[in-house]
Amino acid sequence: MKYQEFKKALDKPYFNILDILLKKLNVYGYQLSLWRKKGYISRLKKGMYFFVDEKEKMTQQEISFLVYQPSYLSMEAALSHYGLIPEMVHVQTGVTTKTTRKFSNDFGSFSYRHIQPKLFFGYIPIETKFGKYLIAEPEKALLDYLYFNLGRLNDQEDISGLRINHDELERIINRKKLESYLKEFNIEKLTRNINLLF
Repeated sequence: MKYQEFKKALDKPYFNILDILLKKLNVYGYQLSLWRKKGYISRLKKGMYFFVDEKEKMTQQEISFLVYQPSYLSMEAALSHYGLIPEMVHVQTGVTTKTTRKFSNDFGSFSYRHIQPKLFFGYIPIETKFGKYLIAEPEKALLDYLYFNLGRLNDQEDISGLRINHDELERIINRKKLESYLKEFNIEKLTRNINLLF
């Protein structure tokens, strides 16, 4: 199968091996290798690719969901999205019920932290042109961040060092929802750190 025919048959900027099988396309591994060498396609992860000339059609957020599911963006990635921290985020950090993993590709670095299934909640879906991604609500992003950093957050000084934007915190965070989500974690130190933050 010729490259242009293959690209037209898929009609989206990314694909995986399953897409090729489902559409019954006559494409072999050596062709994918050849197209990679020619710079037509590039790899997102093993068995998943994108068309290089359509890279601008996708976002890091969409890629983060594509390469590892189930997952939702949280922690620094979500806190930055909501304006709760001043820093630019270079690694898209997701939360997953699967094993902790890291990926790097042409779109950047992607990190995934394992969480218990009962704590996999508090996110919203964002539709994109070619798919979707999930992002934590601000309350859950904050709790996830504090939860995954429990070991290094021990007092008011540590909490102040997080450089949380308190004006945005008061404006964005729904305290009732935060309290409700906090109960699900049921961790005394996490509750103490939330009280120090507010």
